[in-house]
Amino acid sequence: MTREEFEELVAEALDRIPPELTRLMDNVAVFVEDEPPADDPDLLGLYEGTPLTDRGEWYAGVLPDRITVYRGPTLRMCETREDVVAETEVTVVHEIAHHFGIDDERLHVLGYG
Repeated sequence: MTREEFEELVAEALDRIPPELTRLMDNVAVFVEDEPPADDPDLLGLYEGTPLTDRGEWYAGVLPDRITVYRGPTLRMCETREDVVAETEVTVVHEIAHHFGIDDERLHVLGYG
């Protein structure tokens, strides 16, 4: 799968997020990279920033939070295009949940681990 096709899957996954949630997302950008950091080669996605639940009066004038979805490990773990579509959607939801302050433990319980 080309990078452009993968980027389209990420965009489609974002489009499936309910509008009432996307309206609440604030100061966050989503990126696609081919590979994760070398120290975590199986990482599918990464959220970097300050979750909405941790922002206070001090939160102003900061760079956007960053959600990165990694193409390489996703393609290596999936056998079919349908698997890639499903895994990409889970990864996007997982990282957006971190933006809303939901931790990994709760995400695993919800099936987005």
